[in-house]
Amino acid sequence: METVVRVAVPIPAYRCFDYLAPAGVPLESLLPGVRLSVPFGNRIRVGYLIAVVETPGCEVERLRPAGAVLDAEPLLSETDLKLLRWAARYYHHPLGEVIQSAFPVHLREGRGAELARPSGLVLTPAGAALDPATFRRAPVQRRLFEVLRGRERPLPASRLAELAGSGRTVRDAARRLVERGWAEWVDLQDRRIPAVAGPPLQLNPAQLGAVDEISQNLGRYGVFLLEGVTGSGKTEVYIEVIRRVITRGEQALVLVPEISLTPQLERRLRERIEAPLAVFHSGLSETERAAAWLGFQKGEVGVLLGTRSAVFAPMRWPGVIVLDEEHDRSFKQQEGFRFSARDVAVMRARMADIPLVAGSATPSLESIRNVQRGRYVRLVLPARAGAAVAPRYRVLDIRARRLQDGLSEGLIAAMRDTLAAGDQVLLFLNRRGFAPALVCHGCGWVARCRRCDANLVLHARESRLRCHHCAAEHGLPGCCPSCGQEDLRPLGVGTERVDEALRRLFPEVGVARIDRDSTRGRRSLERMLERVQQGEVGILLGTQMLAKGHHFPGVTLVGILDVDAGFYSTDFRAAEHTAQLIVQVAGRAGRGGKPGTVLLQTRHPDHPLLQRLLRDGYPGFAAAELAERESACLPPFGYQALWRAESKELALSMDFLARLREEADGKNGAVHWLGPAPAPMPRQAGRYRAQLWLKSARREELHAVLTDALARLQETPERRVRWSLDVDPVDFY
Repeated sequence: METVVRVAVPIPAYRCFDYLAPAGVPLESLLPGVRLSVPFGNRIRVGYLIAVVETPGCEVERLRPAGAVLDAEPLLSETDLKLLRWAARYYHHPLGEVIQSAFPVHLREGRGAELARPSGLVLTPAGAALDPATFRRAPVQRRLFEVLRGRERPLPASRLAELAGSGRTVRDAARRLVERGWAEWVDLQDRRIPAVAGPPLQLNPAQLGAVDEISQNLGRYGVFLLEGVTGSGKTEVYIEVIRRVITRGEQALVLVPEISLTPQLERRLRERIEAPLAVFHSGLSETERAAAWLGFQKGEVGVLLGTRSAVFAPMRWPGVIVLDEEHDRSFKQQEGFRFSARDVAVMRARMADIPLVAGSATPSLESIRNVQRGRYVRLVLPARAGAAVAPRYRVLDIRARRLQDGLSEGLIAAMRDTLAAGDQVLLFLNRRGFAPALVCHGCGWVARCRRCDANLVLHARESRLRCHHCAAEHGLPGCCPSCGQEDLRPLGVGTERVDEALRRLFPEVGVARIDRDSTRGRRSLERMLERVQQGEVGILLGTQMLAKGHHFPGVTLVGILDVDAGFYSTDFRAAEHTAQLIVQVAGRAGRGGKPGTVLLQTRHPDHPLLQRLLRDGYPGFAAAELAERESACLPPFGYQALWRAESKELALSMDFLARLREEADGKNGAVHWLGPAPAPMPRQAGRYRAQLWLKSARREELHAVLTDALARLQETPERRVRWSLDVDPVDFY
């Protein structure tokens, strides 16, 4: 009798496919979680074995044989597959694509799963005896020689690119040193960069109490919401919990919402955790990502630090999951498989029977509600660690005031006083580029994107106009395309424009601008942050990349240039996000020994949201916001899904969603359908978008309707419209 295997193939189909087992492969090698090469259409794809089945979905004679088993043992455990199946069901996404998202690209492509041993470069005795003058005509070799001579341990190969020069020139320099017998490659037995011995962490009573309560739950499921004001020492709690997990022979998964938060946290973990540590995020090469993933899967890496995609990385010895800045919207994937890493992490901890620690100074309303319902345990760090005190807020009313490129006179004066005292200033503006619009002063023409319903953003230093939605860009026009006049003016303020103003106002002070435009290069962000820590930068200007997680002990003044941006939005979550952003940015001030001040520039100083936040703090704001959500049956008191459609014509998108609603109308009265309606930005990247909003007070009812609608779509697929389903959406764009 032929052996039949059921395989999840990464295609947009809500089913698995049956194949005959590869010829000559013993049954004991056909284990769920291994990869197989399978024929699909006229291509060979990498699929994922789900089960060996006794009853195939069709006649055995019609089945094609699988090509080969790619793994000697499963790369995914039974618990891993259980989690991925749950995610596919909950987010209503094809299982094959969900499983594929758990793998790094190299393994998706079918490459071998052997873990390459890391190597490091060291000087030989002959090399160590050289005079640096030997390299007077080879500056890159000299730089590499000096780095190696100053190190007690081998330089990992993965860190060669961090040195001066391009990656290729540094590798060439390393090769020449080895060829001449001045350096050699050695095997690194683990990925740890051992710490310089330092004193043990000194925890205050609140921190120690949080660590002890979490530690009592090691080995069993529980979610702990670590709510601590900014600067209260949440990271120290994470580190001590991880240390205790490592001593049990278990692993820790640490998730952060953004790549920008990894360097600082990685450094602190390496200094304190005596275990191999790896990093996993999109800023690394695919080789580095595969090595980190496999090291964690095989149990050779004790701590994996990563962004949202790391939530699926297999753990050989599960111990704890840490979710830093749990409120952050970046934990929600907005394209393709639209999952929430926060919610997946909670389910993963439950399935693995381990604790999860979710930390934030501004917890999401969903997490606060879970505490109220007894699902999470709330742990509080009420005060800043050490001698640091909470910053003082001041509102700057800029109505009818003259601004210098977004800077008020009151803010500029406060900056001068702060810099004169030898302290640092942080300015926050969540808008990159020079100006959000370019207009003609003669006729009012505005530079618009040809493919999106959006203005083009002026990037003056590169003399380019860019669309921040579809990435289209153009050169600056010499005159107005509408009236021919040459009087084209930037309208509004972005970080690039503020940067120029700061260099003009404070020519003697170092300024660092940190946004997506200025940190494109590898390690550019780390180098900027190092300059800030070393005191080379007096003024730090940035977007939300700086809003959370960073520790700048020299910053005593924080200026938020545009508090009003989130006050008037159609998104019901805007108030929550705005309050979180204000508190998080303010938390960068006064983290050292000196008190901090936060200046809020606003044209609406009496706005209820702002006044409530300043009067009652974030806990009081959250309580009032929860009451409003409950009265409107909005999350976390209700459940939502958003069906999006896009096509070459808006009518096609609208008609598709209208038919979807009509076919389901009246079948389930517990689910309310709103729309269809054009998206807030109807045209993006040349396609027209529409939305259909579903809401219900009961999660089960909502998912039943989604399952029924998806089944009908599979029977009668729509070819002219691209559609996507977003369960628990956080953005309505």
